[in-house]
Parts: sequence; C-alpha cells; structure tokens
Amino acid sequence: MNNLIEVRRRTAQSAPIFPEEMPSILQRVYANRGIGHIDELDLSVKGLLHFNQLTDCEKAAERIGQAILAGESICICGDFDADGATSVALLMSFFRTINHGKAFYLVPNRFSDGYGLSPTLAQYAHDEGANLLITVDNGISSHAGVSKANALGMQVIITDHHLPSSELPDAYGIVNPNRRDCAFASKQLAGVGVAFYLLLALRAWFKEQQPNHAAASIKIAEYLDLVALGTVADVVPLDYNNRILVRQGLARIRGGVCRPGISALLAVAGRDASKITALDLGFSVGPRINAAGRLDDIQQGIECLLAQDLPSAQILALRLDELNQQRRKIETTMQEEAQACLARLKVDEAELPLVLTIYDEQFHQGVIGIVAGRLKEQFYRPVMVFAEAEDGTLKGSCRSVMGVHIRDLLEQVASEFPDVITKFGGHAMAAGLSVPKAQWAEFNIAVQHVAKRWVDSEALARVLWSDGELQPHEFNLDVAGALQHAGPWGQSFPQPMFDGQFRIIQERWLKDVHLKLVVQPMGSKQMFDAIAFNVPRANWQWNSPAEANLVFKLDVNEFRGQRNVQLLIEHVQA
Repeated sequence: MNNLIEVRRRTAQSAPIFPEEMPSILQRVYANRGIGHIDELDLSVKGLLHFNQLTDCEKAAERIGQAILAGESICICGDFDADGATSVALLMSFFRTINHGKAFYLVPNRFSDGYGLSPTLAQYAHDEGANLLITVDNGISSHAGVSKANALGMQVIITDHHLPSSELPDAYGIVNPNRRDCAFASKQLAGVGVAFYLLLALRAWFKEQQPNHAAASIKIAEYLDLVALGTVADVVPLDYNNRILVRQGLARIRGGVCRPGISALLAVAGRDASKITALDLGFSVGPRINAAGRLDDIQQGIECLLAQDLPSAQILALRLDELNQQRRKIETTMQEEAQACLARLKVDEAELPLVLTIYDEQFHQGVIGIVAGRLKEQFYRPVMVFAEAEDGTLKGSCRSVMGVHIRDLLEQVASEFPDVITKFGGHAMAAGLSVPKAQWAEFNIAVQHVAKRWVDSEALARVLWSDGELQPHEFNLDVAGALQHAGPWGQSFPQPMFDGQFRIIQERWLKDVHLKLVVQPMGSKQMFDAIAFNVPRANWQWNSPAEANLVFKLDVNEFRGQRNVQLLIEHVQA
C-alpha cells in the first residue's frame, strides 16, 4: 500500500433531515454521499423513471409487439460480458415466457468476430431467418453492421448505453439514454437496464393493444435479479434509479425467488443467497460469467442464466467457476509480464507517462481489461493494455481514473491522428480500441501528445475518501450490519470507509500476501481483528506494539457460526 496516498474526509453536501431512529452513522454516510432528502432513500419501484422518457423506447416496443403478433423471427445480438449476457437472458426469458418460439440470440466471439453488430453477425442473423434484429448492450457504433442488416432486408432496433458518436447508425429505433436528444434523467443505465425499460414499454403496448395476450400480463419483477446482476457487474454509477433496480433485484435473490442460474453461481462462489450484497454480485457472480466471454464463449454464461432448473444450472456454474480459476491464473501471469515490460522499458515510477500503454505478444485478449484495471490501481493513471487479435491488429482495453474521460481522449487522438486507431468506444472510465500493429509506435506518440493537454496532474493524485472516525461505541455488529445492508453500495455511491488511530497489538501473515492484525482503537479497551488482502509485505514494516492510522471498512466476519466485527484495511499510515 503506497504511503503517498492522501486521505481526505468527506463532508456533507447538504443538511437533510433524517428520521430520529436512523443511526447517526448512517445519517452521516448518506449526507456525505449527497442524499438531500429522505425520499432518496425510498428504493421502492414507484421511484423508477418512466419508460416514455427514453427516446424511441415506445417506437421500438411497438415494432417488437407487431413482430410477435406476426410470428416474425427475432434475433437478439448480445455482447460477451456480464451486462450483455444478462441483457440477452432477460429478453430470451421474456420470449420463452410468452411462447414466441421464433426468437434466438447471437453473440460475437471475442477472438474471431470482434465487438458488437458487425456485417458478419448481420449475415449470420439473416442466414438464420431473422426478420428483426435487436441489439443489447451494443450497437451504437455499429454503422456497418446496421447498414448490412438493412441491405439484407432486416430491421434493427438498437438498445445500448455506450456513448454515441456525432452520427447515429441508420437503425429503425435506437434506445440509449446517452443519445443527445434523449431526456431520460438517468444516463447511467447499464445495457440490461435499457433492455428492462424496453420490456416495460413492450408490456404497456400489449396492455393497450392486445390485453389478452400473454405479454400484457408478464410479471416484470421476475427479471430484476438479472437487472441487478448486470448493473453491478458493469460497474455503472449507482444513481438513484440504478439503486432502485439493484435493491429490488437483491431483495428477490435474498428472498429465494431468483432464477436457478444465479442461485447456482452464488453457491459455487460460497455465498449465502439470503445475505448477499451488491458487492457479492460484483466480485463473485459477475466475474464467473465474464470468464466465459473472456476465455471461451459467453453462451455458457447465458445458458446458465437461462437454465430452467437447479441441476442444469449447477453443471454450467461449475464450468464457469473453472473458467474463472483459469482466468485468475492467466491474469496473474499477465500482470507479472506487464511489470516485466515496464522494467524492460526502464520506466521510472517517479516519472511515469501520463497514460500507460503496454503491449506484449504473449498477452491474452480475454483478460487485458482486468490487467489494465489492476495496473491503473497500482500506478493511478489511465492504462491501456493491448494484445494481438487474430486479424493481426492490436486490441486494447483502457481503464481510467476520475477526471480523465478515456473515451473522449481516444476520440481526440483519432481526430488528430486518424491513422493510429481503427475503431474505439466506451465510457468515461473504460474503453476499448483497435490499433494497426504497424502504427504502434505512432499511436504511443499520439496518446502522450494528447494526454499533455487532457490529463491534469491533479487527476493523478491518489486520494482515499473517508467518512471520518468511528466512535468507540460504534464498533459493533449492529452498526457493521447496518452499514453493510444500507446501500446498495457501488460505483459513485461507495461503501462507507473510515479512518482512525489504532494500536497494533498483534500481526501475522497469511499465505505471505494477506496481513492479519489485532488492533485496538485509541481511547477504547476493545480489540478487533483486521485484515489487509493482497498487500506487498515490504510495505508493512513496524515493530509491535505500534500505532498507526488505518483507513478501513467495517465488516462482519462469519466463521463456524460465530459473527464478529472485522476491519477491512484499505490503507495504513504508520
């Protein structure tokens, strides 16, 4: 853990009035996250925005409704990550529920087909007899694929959440909250969230046009487990609308009314479904689905989510778990290779470039995004990691830090240096791109040239935001449990973190990478277990007993039926 990290304390953005019975620590945490009114804590479905605010949503629903009534063949074009998988599973589950047998899905192969609705995928859909093509979690940049589909006589409905370019594809309908002409207030919907809103509009259309049709009476809540999973796994900001979707989906999973595939994935991850949090979806379930798309075929993840019974789901979940273990091994090797690359380049950590760009011919396409994320955390700056694609180009995955909009940076690079990037897309914090191998050196020069104007040194400051100190009486199971389940916590609505001075009573290492401590808050006689996962041993040198300022999360550790308060250490200032 780098001692150059600056710890700052959050301050309330407003002074809302909370119920007196609400624990004071929760009041502080909510105020620190900008909650301005008690109504913002009401995460019931009545608070969801209406689908009629999404441009083209009702138009798209009407077209799909007509296709269902006419018995047309409908192809869903998905993406090879957890958001794309849950989006496909959501629409396929709907079509199966209403017994529309002419619905099928296609997902491009990460290694041979590339991302999104390509002309090749459009041809596949046509060859399978599709009349209508619906993209989920992709399509907003698929100009060539949409044109090919149109030429083949298919109509295309795009549902996506990625940022569009100045010109939209020539599709029949485009449902995307980030369209410039879309008034939908929550721009942060995941791809599965957009698909869910399309389903809301579709049910409403059937209620009005064909009230006796099965689609008019579908139980929308049954899809919220998928929405919660895809939303958390895609790490989109949890604004108010997304927190409602996630909270409602979690409630169904905890209540034992989720689909067998999610139950099976939680089981192989060793998670108790009745006690899960959003973090469990993000760190345990999502990666196992993503592993299929990263190393093999995302169809295995989709079929697990579509499984009709637990035995079938368990077989697929075990396979996904095996792939996830393989992914971890490859990721570890690639991280070591990335570090070796930096060493060969003789990069001084004190003089790192504003944007790290790393390529090695041994890198695996499937995990470059994860490695980019790990390096971003280590060096705290935008990182682009590249692997060679089957067509000979370099495929890159980018992860950025707050204050550096990585997709816009790529757009600027492409604008000023049109030959160094063949295609790109993404968000503020994550993006993907392709670079001609022959242009690798020029690409690096171009990135650094633009970065000098786009990357403010302030954005590269390492800052941990704390909710302040806990009082001695707040170190208890009730407070820890309340904090754990008060979210859902996630991107832009972070899990509470605190800081304070502690005595280090005891220390030991687990597997030589996890530091286990016994600590005592200053001014208290209580002692607690504390643990820091995956930390460099060399950075943790002190003579016990010692004192240190810890930045931590308050957690509940359950072991052999015993529940105890535990501190999850994020940083130590010795």
